Amino acid sequence: MAKKQIVIDDEKCVGCGACANACHQGAIQMVNGKAKLVRADHCDGLGRCLPQCPVNAIQLVDAPEIPKPAVAAEVQPPKLKCGCPGTMSQSFKPASTLGCAGAGAKIPSALAQWPIQLQLVPENAPYWADADVLIAADCTAFSYGGFHPEFLSGKRLIIACPKLDDTDSYVEKLKTIFANNSIRSITVLYMEVPCCHGLVAIVKAALEASKKEIPVNYIELSLRGEVK
Repeated sequence: MAKKQIVIDDEKCVGCGACANACHQGAIQMVNGKAKLVRADHCDGLGRCLPQCPVNAIQLVDAPEIPKPAVAAEVQPPKLKCGCPGTMSQSFKPASTLGCAGAGAKIPSALAQWPIQLQLVPENAPYWADADVLIAADCTAFSYGGFHPEFLSGKRLIIACPKLDDTDSYVEKLKTIFANNSIRSITVLYMEVPCCHGLVAIVKAALEASKKEIPVNYIELSLRGEVK
């Protein structure tokens, strides 16, 4: 699926600023009384700004493809016959269920499956059955000290970055995971920065497209690691 991007008709724009306020990525700014797409690379292509425009000055189009630099054949890594071993789906008993850590002991991991990156997780896996799923922005585990015991324990994990990755593919993949599996609940953990709110929009769009009714809990963290 081609990545989408907005275009703004400068002649139609009346300078109300509604689209800029609706853009969680900070891609739209007001310049000399007109809305401008100042950071095309930040546009998530979800089109939240479109319904906010009172004069229909915004359209959603296919974003131009950025050509990838050519790589010389002699420096290309060898292909593994069985694919990348790091993407092999695995389910295991999290360390946090094996016993309590004593004084001075390391904090046990609550991770219960692999892989965890949204681009790599399988759309169908046994561990999705009746699962409580945590969909976390990449930065959350680093900002919140109690990430494992408080948020991850007892859940299956998916991590993603709504700013740096292809959000169109994220919506499609989450839609398939939601539609094809008996997900019991979803927790979305994201940072307070504007670009991170895109993860909320991605999950909402995927859930709507899946036609499933799954309870969702949205949790926002501050940059200091506090639940807002």
